[in-house]
Amino acid sequence: MSIEERWFRRVTEDFLVLRRMVLVYRPLMKTHQQLLNKYRALSEAEKEVLKPAISSMEKQMEEMARMIAGEAGRRYLAYNGLVEVLGVGGRSSALEALVEVFTYAEWSSWRRVRNYFGLWDRDGKTHYHKTKARNALETLTLSIKGYRINGRDIEEVLKTRKAGIIAQA
Repeated sequence: MSIEERWFRRVTEDFLVLRRMVLVYRPLMKTHQQLLNKYRALSEAEKEVLKPAISSMEKQMEEMARMIAGEAGRRYLAYNGLVEVLGVGGRSSALEALVEVFTYAEWSSWRRVRNYFGLWDRDGKTHYHKTKARNALETLTLSIKGYRINGRDIEEVLKTRKAGIIAQA
């Protein structure tokens, strides 16, 4: 059986390297969140057992995020400019989320980008399904704007990112 080429996305080596690195970071983040949830559920005496594990996970996450950001800075010229425009230089989770958003979408038209990240106008019939790309964009928006974000905040961060790519091109 032969599958036509149009059904596959053509990717570069840069994309594959960064996706592999991001796929290492995500389980670290998930395990860290699980440990934090368990930590909150324990009594004060039992919390002392989890403190070293949580701090170790945070160090690993920080180191991996810095590696991802460094690799993205070498492979994509627009990345370092976007870090400065968005003001996320010191936050490792934001740097990692920016790499993830950076590698996901093809930036040919604004309508396609909005649809890719699930930023369409809601009506009663639309059912929203979160994708990994949307989760990465929300993580980036949370690290920039803080909590209590809405769709307009997410779209504003995405527009800033798109403007940075066009400026670098």
